[in-house]
Amino acid sequence: MKFFHLSDLHIGLKLMNRDLRKDQEYILSQIVDMAAKEMPDAVVIAGDIYDKAVPSAEAVEVFDSFITDLTSALPEAAIMMISGNHDSGPRVDCFRNILSRQNLHMIGMPPKTKEEFIEKVVLEDEYGKVNFYLLPSVRPSMVREIAGTDENGSNLSYDKTIHKLIEREQIHNNQRNVLVSHQFYIPWGGLAEEVERMDSEIRTVGNIDQVSADVLEPFDYAALGHIHKPMRVGKEQFRYCGTPLACSVSEAGQEKGILMAELKEKGEKVCITVLPLKPLRQVRVIKGGLEEVLYQACDDYVTVILTDKEDLDVLDMQDRLRLAFPFLLEIRREYVRKADYAKEMKAEEDLDPFELCCRFLKDSDDEEKEILRDVIHAVLGVK
Repeated sequence: MKFFHLSDLHIGLKLMNRDLRKDQEYILSQIVDMAAKEMPDAVVIAGDIYDKAVPSAEAVEVFDSFITDLTSALPEAAIMMISGNHDSGPRVDCFRNILSRQNLHMIGMPPKTKEEFIEKVVLEDEYGKVNFYLLPSVRPSMVREIAGTDENGSNLSYDKTIHKLIEREQIHNNQRNVLVSHQFYIPWGGLAEEVERMDSEIRTVGNIDQVSADVLEPFDYAALGHIHKPMRVGKEQFRYCGTPLACSVSEAGQEKGILMAELKEKGEKVCITVLPLKPLRQVRVIKGGLEEVLYQACDDYVTVILTDKEDLDVLDMQDRLRLAFPFLLEIRREYVRKADYAKEMKAEEDLDPFELCCRFLKDSDDEEKEILRDVIHAVLGVK
């Protein structure tokens, strides 16, 4: 059983107000081409299909075109996806039952009642069944009826909630099982602070959404979404594939790609291959003096960090940088001249009130200064 693992498409995303539609269409077309070449049995998208809960018409158009091309390239494959924390679960869930008849499984909502269970899609190959458990992004309040509450009547933690959801499933240990989930999983016994996060990710205060990866143990592979940098969660087969396209400057230089997983007989090691994706434009950070930076002119998305210590003509600098970098994102200065306020305040302490006021009221004429002098003398009782 061979399948593609994708996540965090974030269709409709803007990078510092730069429209990424062409970039996203370019990368999605690469995914379709790779699918036509590798012919996987399934394609899994582990959440954050869109960047916003209510996507624009243009974003929906991009997604529709992608799925149309993907199903044309893989007419026999199962296409499975779940909602992420950026998506609207009910919107993703729309026409869920109708689409599943077309081998397109769009699961937006987790089970909410005791009669409901995690959506399971069963595929078969020469080694038997492969069970895909599709669990959308979950907040404890969404599944309160199933998970219950603590002794104070409050919602359970994210960790306990996810454990309860998975523990109630009848997972067949003699079959191969894959979990598709969009949560913040951390290695068992690890700390959330040790997981490298990207600027484009939504984080919770105190990392209250963390879930221990021991809950993944019943599965032969975990196709995870939410973390934007490709990484393992403890074991080789528990994976975040990362975004297919950089969503922030903090992802500059990252190698993006598709994870292709191959499941053989139960108990055999999962074969995981990274299929690299090449973006239309890279996201880069270029650092140095103005002239040094200008020498590296390119058509990528660029954040410039200037290290010049001397003053620069701001307007001239901006014009030259925008000419060299048509897709400039931002300009930062590493060294900014700061006034010596302590020295300046010390100097002002030596001024009398009249001189201090004159310094503040710079454009006062002689007549106004005389009025000011009289006011100060009156206040101070000076004759």
